[in-house]
Amino acid sequence: MDAIHIHELTKRFWSGWPGRPSVTALDGLSLSVSRGEIYGFLGPNGSGKTTTLKILMGLIRATSGTAELFGQPAGDVQVRRRIGFLPESPYFYDYLTGEEFLSFYGQLAGLQRTELGRRVTDLLEQVGLSDARRRQLRQFSKGMLQRVGLAQALIHDPELIILDEPMSGLDPLGRKQIRDLILSLRDQGKTVFFSTHIIPDVEMICDRVGIIVKGRLLASGRVDELVSHGHTQSVEVVCEGIPAERVRTIAEPATRVLQQGRRALLVLPGHERLEEILAAIRAQGGTLVSVTPQKGSLEELFLQQTHDQADGRPAREA
Repeated sequence: MDAIHIHELTKRFWSGWPGRPSVTALDGLSLSVSRGEIYGFLGPNGSGKTTTLKILMGLIRATSGTAELFGQPAGDVQVRRRIGFLPESPYFYDYLTGEEFLSFYGQLAGLQRTELGRRVTDLLEQVGLSDARRRQLRQFSKGMLQRVGLAQALIHDPELIILDEPMSGLDPLGRKQIRDLILSLRDQGKTVFFSTHIIPDVEMICDRVGIIVKGRLLASGRVDELVSHGHTQSVEVVCEGIPAERVRTIAEPATRVLQQGRRALLVLPGHERLEEILAAIRAQGGTLVSVTPQKGSLEELFLQQTHDQADGRPAREA
């Protein structure tokens, strides 16, 4: 049984004014998240990420389609006990200290005093806030608030953790701490489903990723499968010892040429004319420095899918 199963999920927001059309936030979205994996939900602002997470948490209802958590309908009270959630813009009682804040939410989750004290201490250490445990939240930076919010989502030791933009507002050190924490959650057998538009974080820690644009899932799968499909996207050739005016005569197949002193970089769209370029370099008396195949990147795929959708082109199959 999957931790998350979404089928043909549609959500329309009605304007409430005569003559004004409804806004479709989700358009037949279907995806599944297996237990024990990290799934990155990637999309630009306004793509439907937060709407999806709110439906999963039972905060809003879908117009049509189904969303299930552990085989039960989203919003089921018993299922909520197994979920930790960090919204995109959480509200904090800023007069509480970090320690008091986590204790408050731990009591709401039904934790006993002894267990609660241990969980608060452990979580503050995991998110790097041990030294600030007795400071009021109003004195926290945005990044510190994001980290204490994540600790709140974990206070009751949930099986599934749903995070909306968890890296937002964090400096590089804070992002690394959160990435390490998410990886440790997977090592404990937990499932993490998080939305983001920060592509490097997805590439570094996710088992699978889904790209959503305008409420539609355009691609889903492992990062390496999505970006390459086993094919080289381009080839970089570096040579030296050829004057700049002669480089131009052999660079016709290249999509880009960079010249720096006696060294030149030629970017080819594929392997098809590689031998032709190498022969031309030798004929000009140049020296070959390197030939480097370049695989596609998740960023390139994301930009391509977003651009194609904006132009009305059909989505690529994952």
